[in-house]
Amino acid sequence: MDILALTLGLLLLWAFGIACLAALPKRSAWSGTPGAGPWTIGAGGLMGLYLATLWLRALSLAGIHFSVAAIALPLLAVTLALGAWVARRERITRGSLRKWAGEALSGLTGRELDSTSRVPWCLLLLWLAVRFALLAVEIATRPLFPWDAWTQWATKARVWYELGRIVPFERTDAWFAANGTAYFDAGSNYPGTVGLMQVLASNFLGRWDDTLMNAPFWMLAVAFAFAVYGALRAMDFSPMWALTGTWLVASLPLANAHVALAGYADLPLAIYFSVAVLATLRWLQSREPADAAVALLLVVACPLLKIPGRIWALLVVPALIVGLLPRLGPRIIGAGYALAVLGLLLLAQTDPVIMGYHLHIDFAPDWDALANSYFLNDNWHLLWYGAIVAAILGRRHLLAPKVAPLTVVVAGGVIFLAVVLLFTNARNWLSDQSTVNRATLHLAPLVAIWMLVTFRAWAQSMAVVAPATDIESPPADSAAT
Repeated sequence: MDILALTLGLLLLWAFGIACLAALPKRSAWSGTPGAGPWTIGAGGLMGLYLATLWLRALSLAGIHFSVAAIALPLLAVTLALGAWVARRERITRGSLRKWAGEALSGLTGRELDSTSRVPWCLLLLWLAVRFALLAVEIATRPLFPWDAWTQWATKARVWYELGRIVPFERTDAWFAANGTAYFDAGSNYPGTVGLMQVLASNFLGRWDDTLMNAPFWMLAVAFAFAVYGALRAMDFSPMWALTGTWLVASLPLANAHVALAGYADLPLAIYFSVAVLATLRWLQSREPADAAVALLLVVACPLLKIPGRIWALLVVPALIVGLLPRLGPRIIGAGYALAVLGLLLLAQTDPVIMGYHLHIDFAPDWDALANSYFLNDNWHLLWYGAIVAAILGRRHLLAPKVAPLTVVVAGGVIFLAVVLLFTNARNWLSDQSTVNRATLHLAPLVAIWMLVTFRAWAQSMAVVAPATDIESPPADSAAT
């Protein structure tokens, strides 16, 4: 019964987020574009879980003890009210719901696809279903294992769940000065959103369980897959290619490991950052207030998940500038990146501490460890090989209007990772293959999507150029003459 209660609780959060997303204002028929349903399901799930953590913060500020009733009943009331309002606004009836459900089930079987695409479609869907089922088993059976998960994140969740409210975690000096009135762990200054997600699961479960409290990580992974598929369909990818892109993102080995070995904040940050960028791209295409609201909400979530989320959230700005100013924007962002790197190199002369990292010009990275991580170990499979090939093939299209916003985000992310991993004390951790991979995970899903978008731009250019070359080239006989 406790697992059923946990499942129902997470489904409530998912429905709450979908209702909030569906209730956002719409000014056009954009909501009916391809992939709108999966996007609403995926982005709605992310919104619901994050908004529920904000509700926990509000309850704590109001002095209300955490409980299933205090958490679930208000969210259920809001979900039902928003659902009823959306049904009236969209004139949704039982018949239209049945029709939509039938079309969705039909779409899952690939009936709209030709015979050559239907088999790989079903195989990819089966792969995703089996993979997520196996990850669910891992979540349900594996105890809290990763080091930082139980020294920096779950500590907060345990205390807040037992006390029924949020209490501060202080650094060592403040903890000693508090004389037992404050709490301390290895990451006292870290944001508490991941811990609050675990508090939600524990309250729905009705007890502390360091295994099942990580169920929100599985929910995030599934919602992310829906959101990626919906976003790719809105980018005019065919269903088969959109599902292939979803599979590429969902099959990243390290991302799967962070679901199975749940507890770190890196996977949630990667998911919220990626979908924030995808929502920004949707807004650049639709100019719908709903897409802007989703992008803003998920961008704000990034710094509340992990401290580096402050930098990742800022990388949405270059995408906006390039999307709004397709001709001038790339030059502005290129100059901005160059100035930022120059400024960091100048700061490195003074050995400053930025977000806990000591920035220094002492340049002596462990290149072998870096190469092993990206190209030889099983962390990413062929992601970085594919990214290099895509960049070479699509080099003339990297700043094309449909590619440039993603390009500048990926470029900014690579610069950020290079500065952290090569010019700060984080390079000391390259050899143990921990920090380098966890930091890279924040950007990796967007790299996979960018790779797909870039490859399509190159393939489309080849499809256009080839016929033109055939028409304009003189016949062999006349050329010889």
